[in-house]
Amino acid sequence: MEYIGLFPMWYEPGIGSGWVVGLIATIHVLFSHTAVGAAIFFAYLSTVSYQRNQPELLEFIKRYGLFLLVFSYVLGSITGPGIWYSTTVASPRGISALIHSFVWKWATEWVFFVIEVVGVYMIIYLVGKVDRATHLRISLIFGIASYGTMLIIIGILSFMMWPGKPEWFVEGGYLNGFYGANTFAQLAMRTAFMFTMTAVVGGIVAGAIKDVAFKREITRKLALLGMASTLAGGLLFMWYMNTLPDSAQVMVANRLPDWFAVSLVSVLGGIFAWFAVTWLQPRLLSPALAMVMTVAVLVFGLWPEEVARESIRKPYVAGQYVYSNQVIARDVPGMGIKSEIPLIERKGFLPTQVFVPAQLRVVTESNALHAGRSLALTTCSNCHSLSSTGMRPLAKYFGGNTDVAQVKTYLQGTLGTGNTIYMPHIPLNDAEAYALARFIVSLNPQSLRNPLRTAAAESTALVAPTIKE
Repeated sequence: MEYIGLFPMWYEPGIGSGWVVGLIATIHVLFSHTAVGAAIFFAYLSTVSYQRNQPELLEFIKRYGLFLLVFSYVLGSITGPGIWYSTTVASPRGISALIHSFVWKWATEWVFFVIEVVGVYMIIYLVGKVDRATHLRISLIFGIASYGTMLIIIGILSFMMWPGKPEWFVEGGYLNGFYGANTFAQLAMRTAFMFTMTAVVGGIVAGAIKDVAFKREITRKLALLGMASTLAGGLLFMWYMNTLPDSAQVMVANRLPDWFAVSLVSVLGGIFAWFAVTWLQPRLLSPALAMVMTVAVLVFGLWPEEVARESIRKPYVAGQYVYSNQVIARDVPGMGIKSEIPLIERKGFLPTQVFVPAQLRVVTESNALHAGRSLALTTCSNCHSLSSTGMRPLAKYFGGNTDVAQVKTYLQGTLGTGNTIYMPHIPLNDAEAYALARFIVSLNPQSLRNPLRTAAAESTALVAPTIKE
């Protein structure tokens, strides 16, 4: 017997595993991007400090750096492994695809990260303890190493949307997969927004400065950095959108809410206004207000952007060949990978899964509901919540329909044909489509109120040769 052997799916019933990953990742983006931007900002401040003989700038680096030790490097070092753990159990084949394609890139990124962690301690604790030239070199190495981590991660993130070059599917090779138009556009956009985050979070430290003149100087430097980076980030975002694959463009046009563009412009406008106010009136800046603004950027800026990026990548999770539900969707000769769709068409989905209980491999009338739940967990739960709460509740997409036959027909017309661009191509046979339809109908409260109607609908969905007792 041939098996696909998908790993057991981790499903968090309250909000869905995807939202758990998304929450951890979005918070980590705030920590990591702030750290990278701050490292380069510190290199700039160190240079200015030594050129103009302004030791107070080094004192600000020390204060901001101490804050970052907890904000970015302690909390970031918690959320970073949190991403690895949550994505590994929620999307094991997606992570495997990235590791097999970019293992040496990731190893290089970890080397840069070690230099970065050592560098942040050195730049803080060696102020005034080493000569200027040595401290300036440390600042520059710290900034370069920190930005090096972003250079590598952005290439991997871009690959998750689509490989850099189409030759990757035929020839393989990390250079083909890593470098593409989307890589450079995303790097430019994130570089701009990392300075925005550095400026917002830096306000927490700047707001506590007692010296009025120095507070004005630092606040205005942060405000100018924030205004320039926010404006640049908005413009670069349009470049980034133009580098997305056709499938993502369709998703943008059809799946993102109408208010998304308006909200994005509003958020960027609000951030720009915040920096404009702090530039005009530096005395108004306080740690409390800066903390509120940091949370606002996280909730209204980072979270919607990260969710949108994940949404427009569907139905894939990596390289446009691994579906979000872990099924391999296409041949990749360059990596020695073959599509699993033909096997599913020949053998069915349930019989090809190693971890499906033996009693659910063949759908019967008595086990159809449980078999349908198993199918939903494996094929749907990475993108859809199976409850009424959480990420894209599955029942919501069927408009309260309690007709099993209609739901079954819809499933076979979307999953079975692969003609719906935002849904994976999973060719369920009649029995499996019936089982999944029956489970989906059971999620609708209406099915409990109309048992006779539901039973009648189920009877019309039965396919005698495949549904056994």
